[in-house]
Amino acid sequence: MFELMVETTFSAAHQLRGYKGKCEQMHGHNWKVQVHVLAERLNDIDIAIDFHDLKKLQNEILEPLDHSFLNDIFPFTEKNPSSENVAKWIYDSMNKKLQNEHVQMSAVTVWESDSASATYYEG
Repeated sequence: MFELMVETTFSAAHQLRGYKGKCEQMHGHNWKVQVHVLAERLNDIDIAIDFHDLKKLQNEILEPLDHSFLNDIFPFTEKNPSSENVAKWIYDSMNKKLQNEHVQMSAVTVWESDSASATYYEG
């Protein structure tokens, strides 16, 4: 089994509804996102998926989030834009885009600071 990872960043603000503390106020982060995919086999040129293609898909998903207020973007209009929910949303979005590829999603890790992250994976 092979596991590949691409990483990128975006900047966005959010506020956690119902949180009793500073994070209930609007504040921003320079978010780091790591997308992990798995492949059981390599293709005819001995790669699982081109890193460029994987990063392009990741950037397409993250583009609407960059320099935004996450609370204004669905599904975060209804769910808190916590690191946990952002990781799951990215995972689900990537999973849809990878349906016709020879890889499957493994995990998404979202860092909201250098020392705090949330990871989502199924299973």
